[in-house]
Amino acid sequence: MMRSSAVFVVFLLTGITAVAGQTGAGWVTLFDGKSLDQFVATGNANWRVVDGVVEADMPRGYLVSKASYGDFELQADVWVRPESNAGFMFRITDPKDPGIQNAYELNINDQRKDQSGRTGSIVNVAKPLVQYDSGNRWTTVEITARGSRLTARLDGTLVAEATDAKYARGPVAIQAAGGLVRYRNIRIRELK
Repeated sequence: MMRSSAVFVVFLLTGITAVAGQTGAGWVTLFDGKSLDQFVATGNANWRVVDGVVEADMPRGYLVSKASYGDFELQADVWVRPESNAGFMFRITDPKDPGIQNAYELNINDQRKDQSGRTGSIVNVAKPLVQYDSGNRWTTVEITARGSRLTARLDGTLVAEATDAKYARGPVAIQAAGGLVRYRNIRIRELK
């Protein structure tokens, strides 16, 4: 009883409130390994939840978040084959038809024909700073969007940075655009 009282006092003194789906310090879980309730599916991908992972192997489709975000940090894990095409769309202005014509995309596509838009690029905005191959293993993705400043890291390595003010706010999405793609541990935190 004393322990739970102490925790309540900490919440009261710090102003932190527990909210369903949050995982500490403002993080909100978008995919918990069980449910796709935080998303709306668009396109033709055959999304399914298998062993705590959301996956698809039929293109082209997106799982678009129901909520919109302006300034945020997003973290997730992605697994692809070297020939797969996956990605993270953000600040989407047309959630019914996401794409690089109306959103930013951190691309996960090791064998893309145009290597300036390969894994680690923010397509049509920032070329990858390093060659990073993500095929056949889990890769931790971190995207930060603060105002016009955009950065992306893969397994802690800075792979893209840009200043671009084309899109200010909108949903985020995961993409299946070719080959087997898998995602897990998707969470986001709004920045003030």
